[in-house]
Amino acid sequence: MVRVSLAAVCAGALFVTAGTVAEASPRRGELLDAVRVQALDAAALRDRLGRTGFDAADARFGADAYRVRYRTVGVSGAPTVASGLVVLPRNGNRALRAVSYTHGTRTGRTDVASLDASNMDRGAALLIASRGYAAIAPDYLGLGLGEGPHPYMDAASEASASLDMLDAARTVSAGQHRMLRHSVFVTGFSQGGHAAMALGKALQPGWGQWRLGALAPISGPLDVEQAEIPGALGRGELEPAAAAFYLAYWTVAMNRIHHIYGDPAEVFRPPFDRTVAALFDGTHSENAIFPALPSTPQELFTTAYLHRLLHPTGALGKALRDNDDTCSSWRPRAPVHLFAAHGDTQVTITNSRHCQRSLRRSGAEVPLTDLGPLEHFDTLHKGLPRVLDWYANGSSLGRE
Repeated sequence: MVRVSLAAVCAGALFVTAGTVAEASPRRGELLDAVRVQALDAAALRDRLGRTGFDAADARFGADAYRVRYRTVGVSGAPTVASGLVVLPRNGNRALRAVSYTHGTRTGRTDVASLDASNMDRGAALLIASRGYAAIAPDYLGLGLGEGPHPYMDAASEASASLDMLDAARTVSAGQHRMLRHSVFVTGFSQGGHAAMALGKALQPGWGQWRLGALAPISGPLDVEQAEIPGALGRGELEPAAAAFYLAYWTVAMNRIHHIYGDPAEVFRPPFDRTVAALFDGTHSENAIFPALPSTPQELFTTAYLHRLLHPTGALGKALRDNDDTCSSWRPRAPVHLFAAHGDTQVTITNSRHCQRSLRRSGAEVPLTDLGPLEHFDTLHKGLPRVLDWYANGSSLGRE
């Protein structure tokens, strides 16, 4: 992917500053700065969508995209800073519906929508805005211009960073004489499907002015313990090299939070015990990491750790339970629609089937659309337009 340099991004027009990190009394969701990084009329936006793999046929409006920095909290609850992208449509409406879009797995700090104009997540945000919505795309903690390492697949921080960005986006919109409606539509792809479910659950009781209007995750790893890990190590549903990558990223990130190993040699075979953690330090893209890893989990992980993954206890079990609860222990009051594909060999559709089952046990009727024999990234390109159609046509969705 072609990257946009930080210097180029920062050369954009700074239109609002609400303080600096050093100023007093940090407030969650406070906007620190916003920089316009893209301005597209409808024709230019359709061209840009085509370059990122999306069908531009239904794109109606041009849009303006702003890279933002805002205050939030880290995994421990301490104040920190995160970044993201807000895209406002050029549709003439003063009041806009907000759509939170949470992105898929990224290892490189700069490989996010707020900094990389060419990636699929920037395309997703532009597509949402082209339909007349305000697209809100958080980078999560530790990616973009955020601080520290990225806590990959940590549901609590995915939700908190996304919640606080809603407030930052409201300030950006007000600076452009627009307002965001209280009812938020939520979607996300891959890791972002997991983040979307976490955000939806957090919005259920209300968060400040915000409430959940609709929820539509795409191809999310919603049940890592009972779906994703068995699909990778037992049932053979997942492509081995991808499984090795995702499990390595998850293991390194979870160890920072849950301390599931003391010595890397407990989980990684040599020589990878000396190299894997450094690969996931935020400076390496997926394209750099894949060639540095073996092609199967069995070559990467120790036999003991593979057994622990299939039979988790202790800190490992807690890491899984803490982050596999986005579909359990709540009954959505807003409409929920799951999207996945039986052809996906990176995130098995079993995740979404288990999520549907959990939500139905809570009393919620939740449809699951099988997008067909699609590979993983194609589910975003085909699924997001379906989500936006559902938003537009659903008579039961929140209309406040």
